[in-house]
Amino acid sequence: MIVLALVRIGNRQGEGHPPLANFLGVRNLFGVCVYSFMCQHSLPSLITPISSKRHITRLVFLDYALILAFYGLLSFTAIFCFRGDSLMDMYTLNFARCDVVGLTAVRFFLGLFPVFTISTNFPIIAVTLRNNWKTLFHREGGTYPWVVDRVVFPTITLVPPILVAFCTHDLESLVGITGAYAGTGIQYVIPAFLVYLCRKDTQLSFGYGTVNKHRSPFRHTFWVAFVLLWAFFCFFFVTANIVLNETQL
Repeated sequence: MIVLALVRIGNRQGEGHPPLANFLGVRNLFGVCVYSFMCQHSLPSLITPISSKRHITRLVFLDYALILAFYGLLSFTAIFCFRGDSLMDMYTLNFARCDVVGLTAVRFFLGLFPVFTISTNFPIIAVTLRNNWKTLFHREGGTYPWVVDRVVFPTITLVPPILVAFCTHDLESLVGITGAYAGTGIQYVIPAFLVYLCRKDTQLSFGYGTVNKHRSPFRHTFWVAFVLLWAFFCFFFVTANIVLNETQL
């Protein structure tokens, strides 16, 4: 998609003329930022196989720099290639037009690309969520009846996302809401408290003079407070965005 957009821009067929800044989009920006932070899910698979952690900080920095570069390249080529009023939220669908991509096979592939990714990710996420439900309601020494284990838990896992998929196609609002509420709790609030409490537990277990050679450059408590403050701003701005949009409607 980046290459196709660059080719279209290079052939002077770019339709986008974005303004230098549009502050009306700041409200929804916070939710999108939280959602884009999902790139952190690649960290365990990157760090675990590395036996020597001496240069782990530089490797993680390089990983996030590459992620930021691709995010930026994909976004900037999009806003200069397509008009803002015709730019679809599901970005791959913009390449389903004949005047953008000439090859039919490529158009179909890009149009179906979200289906391919969801088909591979959704079963894994659903199984993980189902197991989390089972763990949440588990009692020591108890077992679930067959109906609860095979029907109830899969149902409460599958029905909500299916209902959302049938009820709305507004991906911008959906990303903002999930990013601001569920994403803020999962990716900001919970990790911040985990880091703070784990550091206190480490000091009690190993003593206050112990120095971790792999400690983060963001080890100061200020950064924990900053993350929580950022989470509050994300929650506030996205809620304000939803309320103002509903008021305008």
